[in-house]
Amino acid sequence: MDRRWRDVGVLAGALFAVNVVARLVTRFGFDGDDAAADRVSLVMFLLIGLILAVVAFRWGCRRPLGNWAGDIVVVVLVAMTLTVLVGPLLVGHNPFAGGAGTFFAQIWLYLLATGAGTLVGYLVATALGRDYRSQQLKRFAEVKAAKPRRVVRR
Repeated sequence: MDRRWRDVGVLAGALFAVNVVARLVTRFGFDGDDAAADRVSLVMFLLIGLILAVVAFRWGCRRPLGNWAGDIVVVVLVAMTLTVLVGPLLVGHNPFAGGAGTFFAQIWLYLLATGAGTLVGYLVATALGRDYRSQQLKRFAEVKAAKPRRVVRR
């Protein structure tokens, strides 16, 4: 159980770290350039989605969907909360400085990136037949094919 929560915490921290790096690059490298800041934000969201796609693929191969889906939800909620509320404070901005529209746009974009990444990762695992359920069905078919048919005498 401790390993499970450690994995959740490390993943949430990694997603938050990607956001912090993107904010620092924007702040010190492209201060005032909105086009460059948008590109850095796009790369950040793509990287977050890619990280979650890899995690969903790996966790989907090892555990049933019901076991790891809740962990992903907790990771996304914790990382999103840190990203939206704490991230701006680290670079000297107010989280609500852009108004309600910007604040909620960050939340929707984060949920979109994380949801798309998780979905892509799990769908790739399923399409390749590497997800947990496909592996269970494969083992079941192998066991059934290995046993000879029992003859019933009358």
